[in-house]
Amino acid sequence: KIYIHSLTRPTQSENPRLVPHRSRVQVHAGLPPHPDHTLECFLWRNFGQHSRMRVLHTVFVLTASLSLLLQTGSGQSSSEAPPPTRPPKQESVADIAQTVRPSLVKVTQVGREGPFGVGSGFVFSADGLIATNRHVIGEARRLKVETSDGRQHEVTEIVASDARLDLAILRVSTPGLIPLELGDSESLRQGEPIVAMGNPEGLAFSVVEGVISEPKRDVEGLPMIQVAVPIERGNSGGPLLDRQARVLGVLTLKSARTENLGFAMPVNALKKLLSKPNPVPMERWLTIGVLNPRFWQTLLGAQWTQRAGVIHVSQPGDGFGGRSLCLWMENPPEATFEATVTVRLNDESGAAGLTFCADGQNRHYGFYPTGGKLRLTRFDGPNVFSWKILQDLDSPAYRPGDWNRLRVRVEGTRILCFVNETQVMDLDDDGLRGGQAGLCKFRQTEASFKNFRLGSNLAEKPLPLEITREVKESMEALLSGRIPAETALDTFVLDPDSSRRLITERQRSLEKEAALLKDLGADLHRRAIREELAAELSKPEEQADLLRSALLLSKHDNPELDVESYEHGFGLMVRELQTEPEITADTGSAVNRLTRYLFEENGFHGSRSDYGNRSNSYINEVLDDREGLPITLSVVYLELARRLGIQGVAGIPLPTRFMVGHRNSATEPFSLVDVYDGGKALRMQEAVDLVSPSGLVPESSKRPASKRDIILRMIRNLIGQVNESRNSAPEMLPYLDLVLALDPAPNSERLTRALLREKLGDRAGARTDVLWLMEHLPESLTEEQRETLHQWLERLSR
Repeated sequence: KIYIHSLTRPTQSENPRLVPHRSRVQVHAGLPPHPDHTLECFLWRNFGQHSRMRVLHTVFVLTASLSLLLQTGSGQSSSEAPPPTRPPKQESVADIAQTVRPSLVKVTQVGREGPFGVGSGFVFSADGLIATNRHVIGEARRLKVETSDGRQHEVTEIVASDARLDLAILRVSTPGLIPLELGDSESLRQGEPIVAMGNPEGLAFSVVEGVISEPKRDVEGLPMIQVAVPIERGNSGGPLLDRQARVLGVLTLKSARTENLGFAMPVNALKKLLSKPNPVPMERWLTIGVLNPRFWQTLLGAQWTQRAGVIHVSQPGDGFGGRSLCLWMENPPEATFEATVTVRLNDESGAAGLTFCADGQNRHYGFYPTGGKLRLTRFDGPNVFSWKILQDLDSPAYRPGDWNRLRVRVEGTRILCFVNETQVMDLDDDGLRGGQAGLCKFRQTEASFKNFRLGSNLAEKPLPLEITREVKESMEALLSGRIPAETALDTFVLDPDSSRRLITERQRSLEKEAALLKDLGADLHRRAIREELAAELSKPEEQADLLRSALLLSKHDNPELDVESYEHGFGLMVRELQTEPEITADTGSAVNRLTRYLFEENGFHGSRSDYGNRSNSYINEVLDDREGLPITLSVVYLELARRLGIQGVAGIPLPTRFMVGHRNSATEPFSLVDVYDGGKALRMQEAVDLVSPSGLVPESSKRPASKRDIILRMIRNLIGQVNESRNSAPEMLPYLDLVLALDPAPNSERLTRALLREKLGDRAGARTDVLWLMEHLPESLTEEQRETLHQWLERLSR
């Protein structure tokens, strides 16, 4: 390569068509510029005819001169080592993004309902090779690859894949794609700057920078690159790059410990994978795990696959409500028959189980778990208006999140349903008969099935009494330490199937006992806190301790909390201030001093970026982090004022923003301190205008709140925060218990608790709440609402 560096500005010419550029230039070939490698020459830029030939002639002369200089001109011996090379230039993140973007791709799995499961990848070979994660491409699924210019590219082959390394190499049919250069992951150093690119949360072709936290971090037996950079869904498969835009690794997973920590598979592992490819043409890839059509017929879409005898289903079906069927093709059932399968749902809010008497279109029965309950439905058509729920119930025999054996028996007009060999339904319905049996699923459910059977009697056979006795005796001896495991195995191996079944039953029994004891301990703790909190707030207002009450509320959720240590630390804050002159002066001076102390000297502040975090509602964490909600910061302020003896300070419960009010006498209006805004002083109307666009709030919101009301408002904040979570019912119930222990009157929370209790299977508790509601019915209740409560009570009493 010839490099020409201009050392002087060109001269000017009066002829605009012929411009002589007299320049001193340095020329060199792969070596740093050297003073002895300098020529003085004319470069003629001719805008007329033959200009290209003249330029080429000039370049030829320069090249020849360079050759001569390199051989003879510098006086440097050819045996001498060349000068050291400069370190590679560090590119900016913007330059890297611009360079890498054309090589970055979005990889999407494609189902019957369209694209889903977005991930990332990158081109690393000009003949169309693309690197990504193994989990991004899934299994037996069509793939769509899109480059940053919006073009779609056909995947023709899975060149190589490795589930353990979580790497895959795809080939696309498009020629001329721009590849990225692969670096060397062995040369990585801790703290080295890096750039990551991908499609986080579907936001295509995004970039973020960070550093190498650890070049070789052992993760489940694999050396991985730990990076201080967030890796979100969709970033998987994207390139990890150095500051010369060379690929160092393939982004693969996010740390569970912190949001800003991720991992990448080293690029050298990708090179090894490429050196030993296991190519699968795309048409073959789509058959991996596909069900054998001799045995199974899938209807209404979804993704049904099989591995190691276990059938998996994912993606919504094409039927209404995401319905999809998978029917067994052999031996149509007789008039009297049984069907059974063992099923596990990945999410109990889904629905999947057995189907029977299916006509191969839209008519069939379904027996399946959904929402933690068991349901039997008759489907007489394509939509919800032609469906009839025959029975829907809870059963303690059903194990949420575990494998459960479902069994149905059809004999005459009767349908009997069992879960884990416990009969849960027995009803008459002859709306459908004949047809096929198989599997069904609904909505977004992902589920797994195994051991599907069809026959005349599929009930589990009772174990031989002698084997049962011997196995149970050996288990008890083993658990009590009287015999070693090897001795117990000598007994178990005589009938391994029966022994395994008994061991599994005992394991589940012990797990159930452990879970029951764990829940009992948690309930005991919460009940004790509930009673202690109610006792504290039942004291006269001037004697009740607001700080202790708030700490008890925190301890309700954190049994390990040391209330006394926080009370001691708070006492030190009081002692810091109690001798200061401003504190012992009038209320205004004391409030000013307290405001400076908290917000200027100690850094207490309102939470801005993480407002919904429950930590902001726990007073111990507010004291630790000096960050909180308006109401928790107000508790700190109010308790400091009370313990310092400052008169005329109270909590003002304005809607959406609790504040602290102060006045010198009971006849004066309150001035306010906005603790959420650094202790800003406000008049009452200014505060009202801040929280209400209309400038109006209820008069009760301008009057001081009692300590009980403050704690109730804090509990209701926690209920609101819990309500945003996916599985909120079990978490919300203890807070409703707290509210109703402190204030039995609110009908809305009593009604909510009744509904939650019924949902969680506590019919007796729900019945108690409904009875209370009926005994305290407001006069405004309509006859229709009263009748609804009566019907609810009757259902709970059955």
